[in-house]
Amino acid sequence: MAAYRLGMAQMLVEGGRIEANLARAEAMIARAADEGCQIVVLPECLDVGWTSPSARELAQPIPGPTSDRLAAAAAGAGLNVVAGLTERADDRVYNASVLIGPTGDILLRHRKVNILSIARDLYAVGDSVAVAETPLGVIGIPICADNFASSLAIGHCLARMGAQMILSPCAWAMPAEHDNQAEPYGQTWLTSFGELARLYDLTVVGVSNVGWIAGGPWDGRKCIGCSLAMGPGAEVLLHAPYGVDAEGLFVVEVEPQPPIAHGTDFAAALKTRGYEGP
Repeated sequence: MAAYRLGMAQMLVEGGRIEANLARAEAMIARAADEGCQIVVLPECLDVGWTSPSARELAQPIPGPTSDRLAAAAAGAGLNVVAGLTERADDRVYNASVLIGPTGDILLRHRKVNILSIARDLYAVGDSVAVAETPLGVIGIPICADNFASSLAIGHCLARMGAQMILSPCAWAMPAEHDNQAEPYGQTWLTSFGELARLYDLTVVGVSNVGWIAGGPWDGRKCIGCSLAMGPGAEVLLHAPYGVDAEGLFVVEVEPQPPIAHGTDFAAALKTRGYEGP
């Protein structure tokens, strides 16, 4: 499969300010198209902010008014969009992600499975994992902590479903006093993304927002970007800057690889790469 350009939209997200957040997302989508990207990845809960109490009132169904805005932007720009949204489904709220095609169709929806303990009173636990076959390769869209080393079974499942790309909306937050010079951020993701990339020849991309968290259990913490793209063999393709003000669109060239195996053949293929797990 030929290489193509992927945009990492490390955008400001403000808690509860859905109109301003969606306007920024639309601008990032348009900018990605101008930069020649065929797909752009946006952060987790970009509509109302991760763990914002406003989610209880502002969450919308998918499809619905919020996803419709992004679908129209994707169609207008003619590119694929991965975005994290807050989804209402009857009396439940889910931390969700969507893959929208260049014609504005929703190709895939994921509901976050690995919900942090501090967020379980707000978000329901996701109920499935899946991939979508696209002209850009087979794509999975797990969300942030779904990629923790302790929950890497989700990534393994996606890879064994044929995923060539794992594109993950994230909200990477640290205490306000965190000093990135003294304690560089990102080893958690370098380790877990690297494991999947090395074992399966995956491209793994995590895109975080920036800005201060207002309200909710982590009120006063900061989202710091540091978005990360890793390619097959655990090669770091791009590590975006750190900081509450580090907003920007960062473009990386990716080249999805064929799956290393199929079905029961995965066991032998993974063993040759040093994997002894289930």
